[in-house]
Amino acid sequence: MRGIEDRTDAMFVYVSPDAFVPKDHPLRPIRTMVDKALAELDRDFAALYADTGRPSIPPEHLLKSLLLQALYSIRSNRQLVEQLHYNILFRWFVGLALDEKIWDHSSFSTNLERLIEADVSKLFLARIVAQARKAKLLSDEHFSVDGTLIEAWASIKSFQPKDGGPKPPVGRNQERNFHDQKLKNATHESLTDPDARLYKKSQGKEAKMSYLGHALMENRNGLIIDGMITHASGTAEREAAIEMVAEVAGQQRITVGGDKGYDTADFVTDLRGMESTPHVAQNTERKGGSAIDGRTTRHAGYQVSQRIRKRIEETFGWIKTVGNLRKTRHRGVAKVDWYFTLALSAYNLVRMRNLGVASA
Repeated sequence: MRGIEDRTDAMFVYVSPDAFVPKDHPLRPIRTMVDKALAELDRDFAALYADTGRPSIPPEHLLKSLLLQALYSIRSNRQLVEQLHYNILFRWFVGLALDEKIWDHSSFSTNLERLIEADVSKLFLARIVAQARKAKLLSDEHFSVDGTLIEAWASIKSFQPKDGGPKPPVGRNQERNFHDQKLKNATHESLTDPDARLYKKSQGKEAKMSYLGHALMENRNGLIIDGMITHASGTAEREAAIEMVAEVAGQQRITVGGDKGYDTADFVTDLRGMESTPHVAQNTERKGGSAIDGRTTRHAGYQVSQRIRKRIEETFGWIKTVGNLRKTRHRGVAKVDWYFTLALSAYNLVRMRNLGVASA
C-alpha cells in the first residue's frame, strides 16, 4: 500500500535530542570526556565573567561547538551556527534543546574572544591529557617531537617592504612581478598578517606565508601532551621542542625522538642537560657529522623511538585534513596557537575514544 505524504507539522514535540542519537554513536564517548573536562574548568570560567550584566553565550557551549567544527571539518563560524540551527546531533552534543534559539554568528565570534584571550584551549588540553593519564594511556618516559608548516591566511602579494619605500600594487587579482626581487623576512612583512613569515620547510618546495606548529607526543599510544604555534624560522622547531620537553623533564630520565632536523650539537646538548636522552635521527650529511653517536644508536630503544616517532605525522595529517588547519583562517600567533591547541585536543579525544577511555 502506498504511503500518503503528510505535510502537517506537529505543534508540540515531547522528544529530547538524546532520543535521536544512537546509543553507539561515536560522539557519545567524546561528549562524556568533554563534559568531564569542562566541569573541571568551571572555576576558571567563573573568573572570566562578571557577576552582573547581560548573560553571554556559555563558554561550555562555545568550546563544544568549536570541537564539532574541528571534528566535522566545518569551514567557518557562520556555517557552524547554521548547522546548529537544524542539526539535531550538533544540538545534542552542545547541550541545546530542540526549540532553543541559536546565536548569531557574529555574537558567537565576539563571545569567543574572551576564551582566546584567557588561553582556555591550553587549559582544556591539560584536562584531556589528565584523563588520559588517569586511564594509564600515557608514557612518562618516552616522547617524540616534530613540527609542521601551517599556511597563513595571507598571500605572497601582501609581503611588502618594511622601509616605507615604493610598494608594488596590492588588492584583489592585482598583478605583481617577483622577478629579480629579494623577499626576506628581515626587510619585508605581510600587510595582511604581520606575524606570518615567508618560509619553506624543505628544499625544492616553494616558500609560503606560514607559521610553524609544534607537538610533543608520548610514545605509548601516540597522544599529544603539548603543542604550540611559533613564527616560522630555521631554529623554531628546536627551540619549541626544548620548551615543551622542559615541562615533562626532571622527574626521571626520558627519551625524546625526532627527525634529522633536530640533529644539531646545540639541541642534543640542551636535551642531555635536562636529563633527557636524544633519540633523534642521524643526519650524516650535516657538516661536521651527526651529533648522535654509537653510545645512543647501539641501544634497542633508539630503534623503537625512531619507529614510533613517525606516528606524530598522523596527528598533523588529521588536524590538516579533518581539523581545517592545512591553511589557517585566523591571523596572529596567539589566535592561530589557540585553534591549533584546540585541534590537538580534538585529535586526542578521537584517539582516546578509539582506545575505549569513556567506556572504561
